[in-house]
Parts: sequence; structure tokens; C-alpha cells
Amino acid sequence: MKKKIFLIINLSICICILLIGCSKAVEPPDIQIPDIEVPDDPPVVEPEEDPIDEQIKEMTLEEKVGQLLIVGVEGKEISETDISHIQNMNIGGFVFFSRNIENEEQLLDLLNSLKEENKINNIPLFLSVDEEGGIVSRLSKIFTNLPNASILGEKDDLKLSFEYGENLGTKLKSLGFNIDFAPVLDINSNPDNPVIGNRALGKTADSVTRHGMEVMNGIKSQNIIPVAKHFPGHGDTSVDSHLALPRVDKSLEDLENLELIPFENAIKNNIEMIMVAHILYPQIDENFPSSISEILIKDILRDKLKFNGVVISDDITMGAIVDNYSIEEASLQFLVSGGDIVLVCHGNENPTLVFNRIIAGVKNGELSESELDDKIYRILKLKKFYNLEDKTIERIETDDVNSKTIELINKFN
Repeated sequence: MKKKIFLIINLSICICILLIGCSKAVEPPDIQIPDIEVPDDPPVVEPEEDPIDEQIKEMTLEEKVGQLLIVGVEGKEISETDISHIQNMNIGGFVFFSRNIENEEQLLDLLNSLKEENKINNIPLFLSVDEEGGIVSRLSKIFTNLPNASILGEKDDLKLSFEYGENLGTKLKSLGFNIDFAPVLDINSNPDNPVIGNRALGKTADSVTRHGMEVMNGIKSQNIIPVAKHFPGHGDTSVDSHLALPRVDKSLEDLENLELIPFENAIKNNIEMIMVAHILYPQIDENFPSSISEILIKDILRDKLKFNGVVISDDITMGAIVDNYSIEEASLQFLVSGGDIVLVCHGNENPTLVFNRIIAGVKNGELSESELDDKIYRILKLKKFYNLEDKTIERIETDDVNSKTIELINKFN
């Protein structure tokens, strides 16, 4: 019994000692906590302002609409009408034909006069011409002309095709032009075609595509803007759109398998401007020809082929349009359908009629201001990319250009 009590007492004492030890506070180790420097809020990076956007914000409606027009010059010297187009409409540019050209001195004087007059504006002019070589040459009174473009497909030498485009660009650059309505990317697939023929680079999509890209790049090499034409393809027409409205009974699938191939490749190779033809494709759009068709321009050229550049109409005063529509309504419809620049080649009064109709169309909401600004952005971006300026040129060396042209012609023999 005593032994049992003794054990209980000892056990109690151990438990008490244990409890006392556990209740004793344990002091934490002496840890030095360094000062933490809290950084300031990161600086707010303001997005860079787009100078083109800023320029557009400063433009009036009239200044914007003027940029949507490239118009013809009626005579061989600057006229009061031309001056009015610059001063009152802030016109985007001019197009020139054989009727405007007598010789080198006269043409330089005309171009320089327009540039000098446009210095009241802060946007340089587009100065354009159809210089394809062969039967479509506006500059043959000044320069030795190249053979028809069909020779390029026949020779099938890509280097010669580049030199051909380079030669075209050199001629334009020496005179102060900045747009060449070339190359022709139509396929000469219809022997009864009255308007394309040997202007085409070949009779197959492959030939036109390969040589068309080289001509395009040759023109670009001289800082001249090439224009691929005539979308979606004028090669299978039997009517000249200068005189009447051609009708081509083809489906979109048909075009994809032939006519669209060169244009699709031009887009992939960074063509900046495409001209749309006046052709009715009833299987695709039974109501409107391609130049004023939302299906052909917005749905196919813009959305399907992913073209983000400048879309220009063929001459809106051609028979295909004037025999079926008013010039003013067709011009507005072209813009509403996705086009950017209306080409008005003939008639002193026509540019003013088109200008006023577009102004009214914007004011009444037929063409939204956001759509208008998108068009102006594409146009100004192109002018800036090519560093266009209204710089006058006093004289040129035609002999040097002509000797190089003859050397190139000899390579085709």
C-alpha cells in the first residue's frame, strides 16, 4: 500500500514539473527584418498618337471628300477649272491623257503649274497616267515606247518583266508622276475581247500572275504607285466597257479558278491600289456592275481576298456607267460599296457634280462619317508611304531614258 502511494506521489510530481515547463514562455529568436522599399506605381504609358488620325481630325468635310476624287485635265495648260478643283474642292489628284501632252516642256509646265497651285493645301496631289507600254502609252510623244505587254508572256523571262516595269516607272518618275495605272492583270482568255487583247501579259492565270508581279515590282522600284487592273477581270468580255456595259455569265467559283488568281497574288505581294472594272456578273450580283457592287468590292475584294489598300474605280464617265446611271449616283454607290477613289476622267462639270453628291450623301447618312474617315486614312497612308510631295521638275534627260528603253527592246528580239 505504501509503495503504491509512493508511486502515485512521484507520478503527480512529474506531471506538475512537466506542466510548469510547458507553461514557461519561449522567447523568439532575435530576427532583423530589413526595410522593404515599396516601388512607386508604374508610369502610365500614353498610346502614341497616329499622325494620320490627327490630320483627319483637322480636316473639313469638303477637304475629305476632295481626296476621294482623281479628275481629268481637259487641256494642255492649267485652266481656271483646274484651279477651282484645287482651291474649292481640295482635289485628291489628276489623271492625264494624250490630249494633255504635246511635248516634254509643255507637260512639265502643266504638271508644275498644278503642283504650285496645290501648295495652298497640305496634302500632295496624286498625278496619274495610263502607261502600260504598247498600244496604251500616253507618253509616246516624249519617250520611246515599249512593245505590248503580251511579249512578256511570250518571252517568259521574269527578269525582262521586272525591267519592263522598271522602265515604265523611270519614265513616270522623271516627269513627276506618282501613279501608273498598270499592270494589267486581266487574262486574255477570250479571243473576241475588243479591249484587252495584247495588253494582257498572257492567256493563262500562271503567266499573268508571274509576269504581273514582276512588272508591278519594277514600277514600285522607281517609287511609283502601281495599280492592278481591272478587277475582277476584263479578259473574258466581248464588249468594250468604254462604250457599253459588258456582261459575263460566270459564277464566283469560275472567277476563283481563273480571273481572281492574279489579283489574289498581287494582294499577297503588297499591291497598294486596285482598279475595279465596270462589268456585270449576274450570277454574283444581278443588280449592279462590279464597280458599284458591294458584293464584288466589300464581300469579295475586301473580305474574301483581304485587300486593305486603296480601291479606285475605272473612269466613271465611261459608257458602261453613263448609259445606265447618273455619274453622281454611281460615284456615291461605288463609295458605299467599299471603294475609295472615284476616277472622273472627262467633263469639266462632272467633278463638281460628283463632289456635291458625295457631300450630300455624307450629310444625310448614306455614307457614314466613319466610313469616310476610313477611306481618307487609306489614301493619306498611301501618299505618306510613297513620300509624295508637290515638288516641281524643271527638265529631264529624255535621251538617257530612251537609250535604256532601246536596250530593253533589243532584248526582246
